[in-house]
Amino acid sequence: MSFLDPSEPIITCVASDCTGCPVKGSVHCHFRPKELIHFLLISFPGFLVGGAGILTFGIWSLAIWISIIIGFFGFLEIRVMCSHCPHYAENEKTLGCWANHGSPKLWKYRPGPMSIFENLLFFGGLSVVWGYPFLFLWIGERWFLLTLYLVTNAAFFMTLKLFLCSQCINFACPLNSADDAARDMFFRLNPSAAEHWDNPTQS
Repeated sequence: MSFLDPSEPIITCVASDCTGCPVKGSVHCHFRPKELIHFLLISFPGFLVGGAGILTFGIWSLAIWISIIIGFFGFLEIRVMCSHCPHYAENEKTLGCWANHGSPKLWKYRPGPMSIFENLLFFGGLSVVWGYPFLFLWIGERWFLLTLYLVTNAAFFMTLKLFLCSQCINFACPLNSADDAARDMFFRLNPSAAEHWDNPTQS
């Protein structure tokens, strides 16, 4: 569950070392604990508020939501989205990124864009994860918790897009917002990843 050595190029990169890398600072080829901590700090408030609201309906309602979260982020998201990331090509048996750090690699590396079906599963899963608490809070008229839930999650997605998704090398992710110049330079250094974007094979 360790992070990759920041001085060593990722496995898809053709550079001999990371000294003077032209994409460094534009996209994160390597992740550090501070990115993981940042992600946890911005994502946890929404989950805590949603969980607190669901718990008022009973422990089993909360247990179902926790199962949904584990199923989506621990398995489905890894298959349909994370397996397209260059980091998934590394030899480690678990992911070393900031979003799903430590998750097992149960599927093969699938470079290139996500398929339409994978996008549907991805957004469908997200809708269930974040929609489940919303329904409980709305039906139960927990207006304060509902407002807090919406605000914390809106802040999470805004921060995610601005500071993390804008520097992520998983260009297949629908939330990725890295600029075109950074993508082009990354693909020049990672031709094995680039070729699957020129001739994508949908899985």
